[in-house]
Amino acid sequence: MFKKHLHLIFFLLIFLDFSCAPGPYRLSNKAHKNQTMELSKIIRTKPINPGGQDFVGTTNFGLRKPNYVIIHHTAQNSTEQTLKTFTNPKTQVSAHYVIGRDGTTYQMLSDYLRAWHGGVAKWGNLTDINSSSIGIELDNNGSEPFPLVQIESLLAVLAKIKKAHTIPAANFIGHSDIAPGRKVDPNSNFPWKTLAENGYGLWPDPVLSESIPDSFNPMEALRIIGYDIKNPENAIKSFQLHFVQKELTGTLSEEEKSMLFNLYKKYL
Repeated sequence: MFKKHLHLIFFLLIFLDFSCAPGPYRLSNKAHKNQTMELSKIIRTKPINPGGQDFVGTTNFGLRKPNYVIIHHTAQNSTEQTLKTFTNPKTQVSAHYVIGRDGTTYQMLSDYLRAWHGGVAKWGNLTDINSSSIGIELDNNGSEPFPLVQIESLLAVLAKIKKAHTIPAANFIGHSDIAPGRKVDPNSNFPWKTLAENGYGLWPDPVLSESIPDSFNPMEALRIIGYDIKNPENAIKSFQLHFVQKELTGTLSEEEKSMLFNLYKKYL
């Protein structure tokens, strides 16, 4: 009997620690504990088979593993404001990690749980982004540069996540990538090239000497990379925000077509 309930005792001790922690988030930590306990009850509930057969519990299962990382900027004025937003049930938004301008990292949710950060989004054939991704919010008002110490903390978090969940390099993307025309974060100051050099995301080769074949279709290339091309102009702007980081024109220059062709081959 003791062994049967050992895992429950373990989780209860963790949740008790959360709920008793001092500070401004004591109440939200307690609410977090309660919600987790409710989810635990659902998981432990014996399913009812409408066909009447007995439930046969398999021994071959585990937790769902995330396969994408979505990077955001908060578009708020401080880390404290963001933490307050993400602990207010009325907002219905959250993230797994929040990283302050000073590099302080706050984990708000287990990697194995579903945060509400992606919203209405699409990447390739995936439409329920929240169910397969980890959301990371960077404290940034939406237009300012990202301090080096903040990016260093981000790289440390990404290293931990990539090792824990074996997430492919191509699957580290931005909110604007999955929501063209709706989101523009992280802003054009974000160092995507630096992330790619560290194994988090892809980047065009520095020398683009290969000629583009006449058969090359830029919109098809954007679709294969993952962009939702329902609105071609928005898809191009999201591509430009991530990989060009200059004026978002919604039309591709010849240089940008070369960059796109180079990236397209990396995704094949």
